[in-house]
Amino acid sequence: MPTQEPRSSLPPDDPLRALLHNEVHARPSARIRLPALVVCVAVLNEGVTRADEWAHLKRLPGQQDLTLDALNDNFLRLRTGGHTLKWERHSEFTRYAVVQALPPQAVLAARADEVEWLSSLVVDAQWLSQIPGRTVAAVKLVMLEQDISVPQTALDLATAWFGGRTVVASLLGHGHSMVVTDLDLRPNGFERMLVMAPPGTSPARTGRISQRLLELEIYRLMALRGLPVAKDLGPLLAEAEAGLAEVTQKLEARSASEADLLDTLIHIAAGVERATAEHAYRFSATQAYNTLVMQRLVELREKPISGTQTLGEFMQRRQSPAIATVAATAQRLAGLSQRIERSSGLLRTRVDIAAEAQNQLLLAKLTRGQELQLSLQTTVEGLSIAAISYYMVSLIHYGAEALHSAGLPVNPNLTVGLAIPLVLVGVWKATQRVHAKLHQKLH
Repeated sequence: MPTQEPRSSLPPDDPLRALLHNEVHARPSARIRLPALVVCVAVLNEGVTRADEWAHLKRLPGQQDLTLDALNDNFLRLRTGGHTLKWERHSEFTRYAVVQALPPQAVLAARADEVEWLSSLVVDAQWLSQIPGRTVAAVKLVMLEQDISVPQTALDLATAWFGGRTVVASLLGHGHSMVVTDLDLRPNGFERMLVMAPPGTSPARTGRISQRLLELEIYRLMALRGLPVAKDLGPLLAEAEAGLAEVTQKLEARSASEADLLDTLIHIAAGVERATAEHAYRFSATQAYNTLVMQRLVELREKPISGTQTLGEFMQRRQSPAIATVAATAQRLAGLSQRIERSSGLLRTRVDIAAEAQNQLLLAKLTRGQELQLSLQTTVEGLSIAAISYYMVSLIHYGAEALHSAGLPVNPNLTVGLAIPLVLVGVWKATQRVHAKLHQKLH
């Protein structure tokens, strides 16, 4: 017997390692023995907490000991009464799938109107109607043992079982089973699907078929939730595009002020950004759900049956235009945002050029003022030299008179006359030295 390698031989686990590793086992498909009835109800869980769903699940017979922690993994399988219930919580919806074994007399030969009594074998209708949330999908999937070696014969029986309605059907895989549905919404709120598989089909295979078909229908409806949003946005986008074209035309023709254009552009941009913030998630979710629909169709590996469309052909033909409309609206919204950004750039450039012209004009006025101030300063400096020289000559005159009065042979008038040129030159030189020092400090 091989020995188990000690855990200490590995570095410490990343905190997310176990969670990410177990994700592949998070939602295992059920094992369904034929014949069986699967009743699936998917509800939007916006505003519905796990505690609300836990309280509702506890109302099932024998589930009074169910704990809230059991719902932490977003997946739960309960056995209650004669059936199995699978609970799955997703980001936008929660799915409840009830699997009930059918009695041996539930064969394909039963009439279409006898399908309804099959629902009485499942949990009571009151419990289903009180599931917290708003119904987005409800499917009754009947899975029966039936010879499908002659596909056309099996299809004729299934068509009669659906009351002669137009159906879509296909062989799955390498012909191991057949799926038939009319995708009609019945007055009771349910759609019907029928899966026929030959005797001996493994429970694991029927469980995988059930999971793929139910997920296909739920994801299809979730993907289409973006279509009404796209249609509602049409008038708003048309109005925004017309307003932006008008702004661009006025910007080109210079027929409106920058303030008016900016106010209009801000109004358009605000509306577009609000629409983007409110609906960007819905558009992204539509693309993600549609990708899942395409993957489930590939996983079914459908083969056509003469005289009818396959499930994939029917869905793609009717779903593709809706998904294209949503994608076009999302692209239109993104393109409008880019065009608004470019128009804002043009308007900003125009404002910058106008501001630059105003700055140049202001700078020219400042330069002219500085020139006048410099001229005035030069005039004042000349007057200052004359004034300073006058005061200095006056001081010399007073000094010469004082010396003359003291008896010295000094002629005051002659002394003043000789001193005037010297004083003027000295004062001028001193002013030049002051200018030189100030110029040196500034540079």
